[in-house]
Amino acid sequence: MRLIGNIIWFIFGGLVSGIMWLLLGLLLCVTIIGIPLGIQCFKVAKLSFAPFGKKVDINPAKHIISNVIWAVLIGWELALYYLFAGIACCITIIGIPNGIVAFKMMKLAFLPFGAEIKG
Repeated sequence: MRLIGNIIWFIFGGLVSGIMWLLLGLLLCVTIIGIPLGIQCFKVAKLSFAPFGKKVDINPAKHIISNVIWAVLIGWELALYYLFAGIACCITIIGIPNGIVAFKMMKLAFLPFGAEIKG
C-alpha cells in the first residue's frame, strides 16, 4: 500500500512539490545566511517526493529561535497551504490518505528545525 500511495502522490503533486522545495533550498543556499534555511528545504523536499510510510517527529525545543524565524517568515504560509490541501483531499473518500500526508507535511513545513523524518 505504501508503494501505491507514494506513486499516486508523486504523480499528482509530489514531483512538482519536491522540485519547488529543491529550488527554494538552492536559492536560499546561495547566501551564507540562508544556508540553514536551505538545508531545511531539502529535508522537506525529501519527504515531499515519497511521504507514505514515513513519520515526522517534531522537536521545536531544539532550535527555538530558528523555528520562530522560519515560522514568522514563511512557515505559516506553507502550513496554511498544506492545511487547505489536506482539507481538500479529505473531502473525497479516495483522497483521505493524501489528506493525512498533507497534514504530516504541514507540521514539517511549519517547524522544520529539529524535526526528524523516520521510516
